[in-house]
Amino acid sequence: MIHVLVIGAGAMGSTHAAAYADMPNAHFAGIVDTDAGKGARVAEACGTSSFTSYAEAMEALDRVDVVDVCLPTPLHKKIVLQAADDGKHVICEKPLARSLADAREMIDHCRSRGVRLFVGHVLRFFHEYAHAKQLLDDGVIGKPAVIRAGRGGGYPIGWQHWYSDFGASGGITLDAMIHDFDFLRWCFGEVERVYAKGLHGRVHAQLDYSLVTLRFQSGAIAHVEGTWSHEGFSMNLEMAGTQGIIGYDSARDQPLLSFQRGGHAGGGGGVPVPESPVEENPYFQELRHFLNCIEQNEEPIVTAEDAYKALQIALSALKSMETGRPVHLGTGAADPSSKGVIGS
Repeated sequence: MIHVLVIGAGAMGSTHAAAYADMPNAHFAGIVDTDAGKGARVAEACGTSSFTSYAEAMEALDRVDVVDVCLPTPLHKKIVLQAADDGKHVICEKPLARSLADAREMIDHCRSRGVRLFVGHVLRFFHEYAHAKQLLDDGVIGKPAVIRAGRGGGYPIGWQHWYSDFGASGGITLDAMIHDFDFLRWCFGEVERVYAKGLHGRVHAQLDYSLVTLRFQSGAIAHVEGTWSHEGFSMNLEMAGTQGIIGYDSARDQPLLSFQRGGHAGGGGGVPVPESPVEENPYFQELRHFLNCIEQNEEPIVTAEDAYKALQIALSALKSMETGRPVHLGTGAADPSSKGVIGS
């Protein structure tokens, strides 16, 4: 039985808390939030204790094995380093940090203290996305060529409106589209070039939009779109290759489709085949997987180094928006000492 302390009682902290409360191999030891009322409500719903600080929780609890950090991005580093110093394994929500330098320090610090660091890139655990990856690996669409991915909804309102502070959140590109960057890198390998355009700096209202083009070393091209300018949330994915297409749209009743080209020259004639999703919470699957990796001393599906790479892609997109030029990874994009967005 692994004892877990959750830091943060917001939307994501509440989601993690509910998962641990239902998990057979987990004991939900407590939840921390500086808003005592918010923490108490989550604790009551999940049958655990609430605290207003990490120090208070650690002093009161007899045992904590894992600290799960569900705080705004700029607050990740302090808690992750402190938990590692206390010998606790760490689960941290994405993005791992606001800069590559901080992310590297967090990864290296956890490794030096002999504790595991897991990062919540949950898209790999969505059934539709995992199944799309399996179809891709099975060669259903042949050689991948063009990919489209997207997500969007309304502008999020978080703790002290921190999403509106671009220096803290990085906007939709860093906070939300990083999911797609991680998933696409999982599918298609390393990215060699990033080019992006977005609304940041053009519109002062609570609106955000980003369009990012990724060129992979394999030759595949991906267009990733994100918006915090519309009502309702949806996400979509389309992978086109030499032999067919895999498509997903969360707005559809039967969202995951695979399409193979017909047998005659020029293709055509194919019929979309719907795939039914599995109704199990992907956050539950993700957190259960992380705890199983601790118990069995196994590597996770998504590693801390994967999270670092996704962060590098997202920060490169912000750098491209800032400069109006493409960013070539491996030629300075990862330098945390460079001025501007990448090293901020």
